[in-house]
Amino acid sequence: MRTLILTAIAAMTLTTQAQPTQKTVRLKVIETSDVHGHFFPYDFMEKRPLKGTLARASTYINRQRQQYGDRLLLIDNGDILQGQPCVYWSNYVMPDDENLAASVVNYMRYDAETVGNHDVEPGHKVYDKWIREVRCPLLGANIVKEERKDGETSAQNVYTGLKPYSVHYKDGVKICILGMLTPAIPNWLNKSVWKGMAFEEMTACARKWVKYIKENERPDLIFGLFHSGLNGGIKTADYEEDATEAVAREVPGFDIIFFGHDHQVHNEWITCRDGRRVLCIDPSCYVSNVAEAEIELSFTGGRLTKKDIKGSIVNVRDEEADQQMVSHFQSQIDQIKAYVDRPIGRFEQPIYTRESFFGNAAFTDLIHNLQLQISKADISLNAPLSFNTVIKAGEVTQGDMFKLYRFENLLFVLRMTGEEIRRHLEFSYDMWTNNMTSPEDHALRLNDSSKDDQQRTGFQYYTFNFDSACGIDYEVDLTKPDGQKVRILRMSDGQPFDEKRWYRVVMNSYRANGGGELLTKGAGIPKDSLEGRVLFHSDLDLRHYLAKEIERMGTVNPKPNKNWRFVPEAWAKPALKRDSLLLFGKP
Repeated sequence: MRTLILTAIAAMTLTTQAQPTQKTVRLKVIETSDVHGHFFPYDFMEKRPLKGTLARASTYINRQRQQYGDRLLLIDNGDILQGQPCVYWSNYVMPDDENLAASVVNYMRYDAETVGNHDVEPGHKVYDKWIREVRCPLLGANIVKEERKDGETSAQNVYTGLKPYSVHYKDGVKICILGMLTPAIPNWLNKSVWKGMAFEEMTACARKWVKYIKENERPDLIFGLFHSGLNGGIKTADYEEDATEAVAREVPGFDIIFFGHDHQVHNEWITCRDGRRVLCIDPSCYVSNVAEAEIELSFTGGRLTKKDIKGSIVNVRDEEADQQMVSHFQSQIDQIKAYVDRPIGRFEQPIYTRESFFGNAAFTDLIHNLQLQISKADISLNAPLSFNTVIKAGEVTQGDMFKLYRFENLLFVLRMTGEEIRRHLEFSYDMWTNNMTSPEDHALRLNDSSKDDQQRTGFQYYTFNFDSACGIDYEVDLTKPDGQKVRILRMSDGQPFDEKRWYRVVMNSYRANGGGELLTKGAGIPKDSLEGRVLFHSDLDLRHYLAKEIERMGTVNPKPNKNWRFVPEAWAKPALKRDSLLLFGKP
């Protein structure tokens, strides 16, 4: 009997050993991107409740945490340090306190974050401190030290305080997240802002690090966290601005690429050259949505045998705000409200950015005139930085300055020839206006194959590159082909305009450093010679100087300069009226 029992036990043991253990793990990953200071459910510029925001997303994220526990991974994709006035207040008004963007990320318990171009723009004093204050890993594999060993896969090459990738364990699953930033920074920002940094091309950088991660970490999942749009943007011989699609196609190894920067919603599968499909997902901006991936992993005998991944975009615009989070930051919210509510002057009439697309507009011309006043330049270049913003007549506050000028650009003065100025404007109006062949055509470059808001959004996305000029009188002929529309008549003071003469031209730092390629592709100035053209640049942001000038003036009566127009007017006027109705509806 004893022998029989032992034999049975042995048989059962062998049978158990022959059956490999089965395990299923379900994970969720939630991404935010391009937050731009939209932390709290209050618009500090418009002084009204705000849809979306991290406070509303937090409510949704907390519900998911209740379901998934520590099997949830929360990540952010950068561009968090510029946007709503609360980040400006934190960056420059209260710089000695912990940066509000770091405090919010820490409070919400993010697992990883990558760096965006608008996180670099505030300058070393801001972002070096922010990097130290954020408690989760801050990623930037292709943000490398200017003095480095090229081609070497070493975390020591990555900019101080950043990591190339982070490692996370969720219910026994090992996950590596590789973070990268669009390398187009030098095309937008003065080198003083990113001194000590260099930006590697994304595809080669990803290939190098994915190989390293596979060999040294052997993770179950590899995610990308890229502050770079799907495709398009600036393309040079050295890099692409929006390279997510290129990386997904060319670099095997990614399971999911979470991305952003282009302020558009994406949720699609891209086939890599090794035949595997990669989920590429982007929630767009301002925390109207979050992007999430639901992942189910099957393990047999400790070996990963199956991956099921599903991506979705979740709208959080109308979630209830997380009141516990709002209460936690109430002191800062009250201080920011006091800051933006401070009166600085009066406008005798309202101004609208929408008017800027159809001719001279009081909104853009006010900035033109102030730029010339401050800089003493000959000619001003300026574009509407928002699509449909109004500053009402009456008391103007510090908060209104964020509507007048959205970004923390510096003020620059460059030397340009008359011919370069004309070619710069040609490039701008070619992006902006149609080539009319009949009176029924659009005056603006609209896409009739798009529907409703799609058409509006397509036009809206590029308005920050729609430069007009002040200091010269000119016409834009909508019946002429690209490159031949602009005819400069004279200087606005009556002096002749000479294409061979050198002029002092004032503009913002984004444009002065090649942003939008108007100076390079348009005016034909080589990128490496732009720095030598600079006659002056301000120490503080342009918004600061505009606010000081309005405060000095007290009462301002903004009016269009009437120094340029669309022609022939018999075609242009009715076409512009039709396009205005299409884009904005009835006034």
